[in-house]
Amino acid sequence: MRETLTRLRYRYWPDHLLGEILSKRWTETAIPVILLLIIGFALSRSLEHFLSPASLADTARQAGEIGFIGLGMALVVIVGGIDLSVGSIFALTDFCALYLLDVLNWPVPAVVVVTMIVGGLLGAVNGVLIGYLRLRAFITTLITLIIYRSAYDLLIQRYSNAIASAFPDIPSWDFIGGGSVFGIPSVALVYIVIAIFGHIFLTRLRPGWHITAIGGSRRSAYNSGIPVRRTIALCYVASGVLTSIGALFFAARLGTVGGDIGVGLEVIVLTATVLGGITLGGGKGSVVKSMVGVLIVLLVTNGLTAMNARGGVNRMALASILLAAAMVDIRWQKNRTRIISKVYVAPTYHALPPPPPTEIGSGGPFEQNDKLRDVSLIGLGRIEAPEDVILDRNDVLYAGSRHGDIIRFFPPDYERMEVFAHIGGQPLGMAFDKQDNLYVCIGGMGLYRITPDGTVEKATDETNRSLYSVNDDSRLRLADDLDITDDGLIFFSEATVRYEMDEWPVDGLEARGNGRIICYDTKTGTTHTALRGLKFPNGVAVASDGQSILFAETFGCSIKRYWFAGPKKGDVEIVMDNLPGYPDNINLASDGNYWLALVGMRSPSLDLAWKMPGFRRRMAKRVPVDEWLFPNINTGCVVKFNEQGKILESFWDLKGLNHPMITSMREHRGYLYLGGIANNRIGRFKLDNADPDFVQYDKRWGKPS
Repeated sequence: MRETLTRLRYRYWPDHLLGEILSKRWTETAIPVILLLIIGFALSRSLEHFLSPASLADTARQAGEIGFIGLGMALVVIVGGIDLSVGSIFALTDFCALYLLDVLNWPVPAVVVVTMIVGGLLGAVNGVLIGYLRLRAFITTLITLIIYRSAYDLLIQRYSNAIASAFPDIPSWDFIGGGSVFGIPSVALVYIVIAIFGHIFLTRLRPGWHITAIGGSRRSAYNSGIPVRRTIALCYVASGVLTSIGALFFAARLGTVGGDIGVGLEVIVLTATVLGGITLGGGKGSVVKSMVGVLIVLLVTNGLTAMNARGGVNRMALASILLAAAMVDIRWQKNRTRIISKVYVAPTYHALPPPPPTEIGSGGPFEQNDKLRDVSLIGLGRIEAPEDVILDRNDVLYAGSRHGDIIRFFPPDYERMEVFAHIGGQPLGMAFDKQDNLYVCIGGMGLYRITPDGTVEKATDETNRSLYSVNDDSRLRLADDLDITDDGLIFFSEATVRYEMDEWPVDGLEARGNGRIICYDTKTGTTHTALRGLKFPNGVAVASDGQSILFAETFGCSIKRYWFAGPKKGDVEIVMDNLPGYPDNINLASDGNYWLALVGMRSPSLDLAWKMPGFRRRMAKRVPVDEWLFPNINTGCVVKFNEQGKILESFWDLKGLNHPMITSMREHRGYLYLGGIANNRIGRFKLDNADPDFVQYDKRWGKPS
């Protein structure tokens, strides 16, 4: 009874959701927050006109004006600084624009240019002091805030009457302040253009990468040859220019130089920056996060203002939001590893029946032997981590390397080797198509295609995101093994949607259904998720019927069949379960059956740990990863089975001299070629009674004409 209750608790209690919320990007949860704020204020009786066109246009204008300042703040925060003087710079550049226009009667283009130059110069003061003289950003910008505010107060005492008495009627100036295009305010259009450029700048251009690198680690960026001081200074200059752009639109819209202009603006912008998810410690942030933060802050402040809340309530609300967001940001960054180990890692109950016997003399289909003792070795010491191996029609042998290369060995003795293609990630599963293109699953990168001349092309690195998932599962984190149908559909496994390739032991520790089968259509270039909720899916092989695939669930110790076509389309059947080891790659045999690699063998201690999620959670928190309970990977095993799940033959290397871990095997012209992700060699084993002319792709598609 106790075991049953434990199983029910860990099967249905979503205790991993909090970890996903903490670990995901804040902007992914901010969109629902914005929608809830809009709906909440719109339904309030005191805010009947909250969603009126006029109210939305006014909100868009404010969002654009503050959004420019937010972009500048985002830049200096990402680079590792802070700018408390933006409110004073905003006030000074607002005064500059109105003084030039109303008092000196300058033309609008000159006013715009000079105001931006003034903003850049005010930002440059901060940039020189912080970037080149290496003063503290907080105290420096606090001082310049006071100095700039004092200068503004002195200026408006002398010129405020002259500015207030002027009422210029200039169409271009009026368009800047209140114009629109197709109902969209001019400030919003300009902001969208600059925001798009800012996104491209930060994510696609080298200077943007430099900013992120400096924020992450100034010392490392300096050692890498990045001009740290100049880049920091230019970020403050850009912040001043962007602030002046916001001030220009504000000046054109209201035409005022009151004493409260810009007061508290630094709090609003900083709140938007932190609330949007830009890390105060630097090195992480985006334009989208800045936009989202500004929208949330404006919705809160405008909603409270429309509800006749006093100014003190607004400021208190913003201060509270800033304090809460800063606490979450700082505490998360400081204790990220500890929080992940306590919350995000969520083991579940996973019970396996007793495994079938494998001992010598047991007489079962898995009875141990030493058939792989005399396997010959290829590339010993010259290749590392050949997880999968494959041969083409010309008997050339291909294997992946942990250095990110596809290595090929040439017949007949396979002594000569060369780098066929450099990919940059760990190659896992491989398969040829009818045109002899080599498709490769790359851990952390997705599905790639290598043409016969060695050209590397990306096939797909994302799929559709599931609607109900808290975690963004559109990106392919651990594409594993694949096979190709006659119609050009590529089915490949993604072992986990929650962890990266180097974190796969954590997924095994959880024993949850974090994996899936994905289908890529070579004809249309589209990708979709075919099957979800699998426990570390691994090997994939197209079945002989052409309407289904066989796939391995490594931590489920089972082989299953998925029907992608025909009358059983969408059905999943168990072919083999309760294997004595953990299944990996599956490939076709010459007699129409299938080869299967068992990457590691089960043990009583690990089988018991599967039933104890609390124990595994404590193990994750208190024990180093290299001391966790793992499958016994020191004994290699390959089995042959038919489509009914019957084991026909097994091959072992008991002493582990040649292949202590076997992750893949390929039959080719009477030989079985063995790969292993922990090995530094490829095995070649002579098969008895095998078809000496068997070439997998010739049998499936026929020899090329």
